[in-house]
Amino acid sequence: MSVILSASVVRVRDGLPLSASTDYEQNTGMQECRKYFKMLSRKLAQLPDRCTLKTGHYNINFISSLGVSYMMLCSESYPNVLAFSFLDELQKEFITTYNMMKTNTAVRPYCFIEFDNFIQRTKQRYNNPRSLSTKINLSDMQMEIKLRPPYQIPMCELGPANGVTSAFSVDYKGAGKISSAHQRLEPATLSGIVAFILTLLCGALNLIRGFHAIESLLQSDGEDFNYIIAFFLGTAACLYQCYLLVYYTSWRNVKSFLTFGLICLCNMYLYELRNLWQLFFHVTVGAFVTLQIWLRQAQGKAPDYDV
Repeated sequence: MSVILSASVVRVRDGLPLSASTDYEQNTGMQECRKYFKMLSRKLAQLPDRCTLKTGHYNINFISSLGVSYMMLCSESYPNVLAFSFLDELQKEFITTYNMMKTNTAVRPYCFIEFDNFIQRTKQRYNNPRSLSTKINLSDMQMEIKLRPPYQIPMCELGPANGVTSAFSVDYKGAGKISSAHQRLEPATLSGIVAFILTLLCGALNLIRGFHAIESLLQSDGEDFNYIIAFFLGTAACLYQCYLLVYYTSWRNVKSFLTFGLICLCNMYLYELRNLWQLFFHVTVGAFVTLQIWLRQAQGKAPDYDV
């Protein structure tokens, strides 16, 4: 029988479940699919914004937009056009009901569980196509899927369902399929722009002090050459923070924390050449930029994107 079995809403950056439908079936196939749901949730940031995973007699479809992913499990014979039209309805309603600030700051799983009411009502409509009131829109979705089909995730990429991860960042072809290395970030905020300017200032200060240290070394041979290295490493760390703030890369958050650690080490070594206020300024700016890098996550396509 062609039906939608369950659906869930997941935050892309960390896989936190925000809402989900209540599932009543407890057969072995459903339990296995739940494992795949969890594995996919941890990899959403590395996947295109529209994907399908075929798991035996079931299909897992999902779309991602504005840092949130909408996932559904259906029988393998359920039409693709209805599946993605269902997900599109969930996406539009969720974006209308909850703002991005709430979804970005959520810390508790299923904190939007009341959205389950809408999921259940929509699922009932789509499980009874005769009652669908959206038939007029299905032609647009069918054309979009034809022009930009969902990325088919091979089971060999997913790995076994025991939690072993695999490399998703492989090359693939098709219109609209973007790799994780080319994802766009959310629009810059005022605090992000301030952080960018401050870290550029810190990098410039380190660069100037580094040239002065070279000049002192050439004139008097009294300057420690390691100080020069520390100044230029500090400059490189600040510039790399600027890069991480503007562009999306894999392991972006980890790189930002490592870069902040390098800034702290450089300033610890330069303790004798800087007063406490200067040290505090450089370390505080580094911490502020690291926070902004963590807050500015990759975005999906807006719900009204063009094909």
